[in-house]
Amino acid sequence: MAYKITDKCIACGTCEQTCPMGAISMGDGKYEIDENTCVECGACEAACPVGAIEL
Repeated sequence: MAYKITDKCIACGTCEQTCPMGAISMGDGKYEIDENTCVECGACEAACPVGAIEL
């Protein structure tokens, strides 16, 4: 199960810069995680300043 970015996302880009797999990209007004690329390392969740990323 990949991480998901919730509606709390403020589109700051921190998660995209942190992801070692390049699984995060800008979607429609917020960032999205490609579940096929995500390895569930948790780097994005730890880096998100507003707690918008959940497993």
